[in-house]
Amino acid sequence: MGSNHPVQVIAVTGGKGGIGKTNVSVNLSLALADMGRRVVLLDADLGLANVDVLLGLKPKATLADVLDGKCDLRDVMVTGPGGIRIVPAASGAASMVSLSPQQHAGLIQAFSEIGDNIDVLVVDTAAGIGDSVVSFVRAAQEALIVVCDEPTSITDAYALIKLLNRDHGMTRFRVLANMVGTPQEGRMVFAKLTKVTDRFLDVALQYVGAVPFDESVRKSVQKQRAVFEAFPRSKASLAIRAIAQKVDAWPLPANPRGHLEFFVERLVQPTGTDL
Repeated sequence: MGSNHPVQVIAVTGGKGGIGKTNVSVNLSLALADMGRRVVLLDADLGLANVDVLLGLKPKATLADVLDGKCDLRDVMVTGPGGIRIVPAASGAASMVSLSPQQHAGLIQAFSEIGDNIDVLVVDTAAGIGDSVVSFVRAAQEALIVVCDEPTSITDAYALIKLLNRDHGMTRFRVLANMVGTPQEGRMVFAKLTKVTDRFLDVALQYVGAVPFDESVRKSVQKQRAVFEAFPRSKASLAIRAIAQKVDAWPLPANPRGHLEFFVERLVQPTGTDL
């Protein structure tokens, strides 16, 4: 593939808090790493870091230090379970919550320096539909919308999709149902969401699968471990593994889309013979 291979960038988002987005991001990252992919997980909940808390890591530096120019992105990465590398956010840093568009651009461009040794970047966005969430989702190749079976989760996911579609021209979204009782419930949640998007928006939603409600997730959170690592045979871990296999088969980006995106320089096709 050469050193200039494209990087798969997946933003895990959903509009609402409390839907298990970070759990999905962490465990999906681990499952992809388990398949031999080189994975970096970006905690993009800039003011309320939670990936490191979830995994019991104690980062010495965070994204705030990168933005202040104190260090490079490589310097803040910490190695997590399964060899995934994590870019920790700052916790309780008000300055990180309201970044300017230039700072966002700088952050997204900073990832170019690690492009050579990464296959997948998973971006765990903040809750809500603020500017930071939108800029990270737009800069990703894939938007993975996490929903669960409660009305507010469906309406928040719809609000996010509508905003990304109407204001930013995004038309394709992947959907994962989380904390479901049965596989049928997952399909039903997806059907509820498509019912509103089909009616009001011109978008294509693709169902990726469901992660069941599983006590072992709660147990692993208490241990500050990822369920995929702590309980690899649990229902949740097996579901994540199946979803990771689908994710791994998603096509890689081929060309730039004309706006700010992660690793955009890898999408520019080389010209001439200077290979």
